[in-house]
Amino acid sequence: MTTAVLKKYKLVIFDWDGTVMDSISKIVNCIRHSALALNIEPPSDTAIKNIIGMSLELAIEVLFPVDVAHHPALINGYKQQYRVDTTATPVFDNVENVLSALKAQGVILAIATGKGRDGLMRLLEQTQLGLYFSATRTSDEARSKPSPDMLEQLLAELAINADEALMIGDTKIDMAMAQAANIDRIGVTMGVHSAAQLSEFSPVATVDNYQQLQRILLG
Repeated sequence: MTTAVLKKYKLVIFDWDGTVMDSISKIVNCIRHSALALNIEPPSDTAIKNIIGMSLELAIEVLFPVDVAHHPALINGYKQQYRVDTTATPVFDNVENVLSALKAQGVILAIATGKGRDGLMRLLEQTQLGLYFSATRTSDEARSKPSPDMLEQLLAELAINADEALMIGDTKIDMAMAQAANIDRIGVTMGVHSAAQLSEFSPVATVDNYQQLQRILLG
C-alpha cells in the first residue's frame, strides 16, 4: 500500500466488478454453470478470474477457444444464470463514503466496466450509487478492455485531459487499459489480482480497502 497523498484529479474512473462490488465469486459461479449446462468442462477459477473486466463475448472466446459453436449458448447461459444466481454481491465497505467525499470536493466520477449496459444500469439502481456518476461506459458502447477505447470516450465526453484523470481497478486488464490511455491508475486488491500483479503496470498506488483509498485521494 502507498501512503502518500496523491495529486488532485479532476476525474476519477472506477471499474465495477471487484472494485466497487464484491462480485467475483458470482461471476466465476455463472461461467462454470453455463459451461456445465452444455456438458463442457469449465475452466479453472483462476482462468475465469483472469478474464474479468473483458466484455462477455471476448471472455467466452478466451475461455472456450475450441468450443466456438457453443459461444452463443455460453453467453446466453451466463446471462440467464447471472439473473438467478443467489451468490451475494455486496458493495465493498466505505464505497459510498468515498464517492460522496470525492463528489463533495468537485471531482467528476465515472465508470468503465466490462459489464453490458443493462446489467450496469440494474446494479446502479439496486445499489443507489448511480447519482454519483456523471458518465459510464460499458462493453456495449466501446471496444473491450484492455483497449483504451472506453476511457478515451469518457475523456472526450467530459472534456478532461488524460493527465487530469485517474482509473481505479482490481485487474491487470484495468491497469493495462489505463496505461494504454496514459491515465494514472490505482490498483485495489479486494478483487482479482494481488498488489504484486497490479504493480506490473506501474500504478501510482495499490490499496487494500476504501479507507486507504480515501486517505491517499483526500488526505
